[in-house]
Amino acid sequence: MKKVLLFAMLVFATGLLFSCTSDDPDNGGQGGGPPGSTGSLSYEGQTYKTVKIGTQTWMAENLNYNPGTGTSACYSNGQNNCNTYGRLYDWSTAMGLSPTCNENSCSSQIQAKHRGICPSGWHIPSNDDWDKLFRYVDGTSGTESPYDSETAGKYLKATSGWNSYNGVSGNGTDQHGFSALPGGRGLSGGSFGNVGYNGYWWSADEYEDGSDFAYGRYMGYGNDYAYWSNYYKSYLRSVRCLQD
Repeated sequence: MKKVLLFAMLVFATGLLFSCTSDDPDNGGQGGGPPGSTGSLSYEGQTYKTVKIGTQTWMAENLNYNPGTGTSACYSNGQNNCNTYGRLYDWSTAMGLSPTCNENSCSSQIQAKHRGICPSGWHIPSNDDWDKLFRYVDGTSGTESPYDSETAGKYLKATSGWNSYNGVSGNGTDQHGFSALPGGRGLSGGSFGNVGYNGYWWSADEYEDGSDFAYGRYMGYGNDYAYWSNYYKSYLRSVRCLQD
């Protein structure tokens, strides 16, 4: 009788343990142990780290590929900045579309998983893709899109490379191996800014009427947020590729 009771108690305790541990691959990432499986990808002469976060597999560094067409640059036109932060692209170049798409809606040309300048089998992340990442790492659920997270930046930012704010380090914990860096941005007039302070990444989605704005995401050195925003398509931003 005592053995039966002890067994029942063990089963009950085990049930409590598993009920408190989320096994939903798209939720409960916050504080959820070590990063997912890592790998590598060779593309146009360069090897990129990759990482699985929840059910998604991301490049673990910014794209550093010169397509030879369109508009792209290293930050301040310095090759060492490309080596550190990846290359910056305007939206049409990142999407592999005509430069006229920076001023006009090209929604009919955007695929559900739009490859753009990413390797075969990978694509420019959509707003839904970014939302899924942010919600996984901050441990929330919901349907709001595009989604701002108050904490995802902390878990996605690299552990070094971010400037301090009021004496407090702007670095993150890089809990999932995403290793976001503050690669800054370029403007259509040829100027650059914010390296060390902010990181900006394109989304595949056009903003509202889609004429000269597209969605993007950014993280800053002064807080743990991961935000969405909209930018002129002619601005230069970083690209992260996501596996199909």
